[in-house]
Amino acid sequence: MSISVDGAEIPTTDTGFLENIEDWSTAVAEVIAAEDKLELSERHWDLINHLRDEYINNGGNQPNTRNLVKAMSRLWGDKSVNAKTLYDLFPGDPSKQGGRIAGLPESRRKGGY
Repeated sequence: MSISVDGAEIPTTDTGFLENIEDWSTAVAEVIAAEDKLELSERHWDLINHLRDEYINNGGNQPNTRNLVKAMSRLWGDKSVNAKTLYDLFPGDPSKQGGRIAGLPESRRKGGY
């Protein structure tokens, strides 16, 4: 499978994750998000950038939703951030759908906290 971005074909897995993290760009993220019928806001980008930073600079870490809630609460200075806040942004699961849009490999972590 693949996605078309600016005339280039970017290879993806059967589940829509990029085969190579190096193929990611903001344009790629926009195309993947559009396929999911998402329009990326500043808060979406905050979560996407956090996921990429954790993966690239923290030994392949892919935080679960609970840890994302804590991180976004700190980043946004908003103690009312909860899982619903993040699921409103990424209805397909903030860590998994967000990770796919962020160009990360598919998480093999099981569900739950």
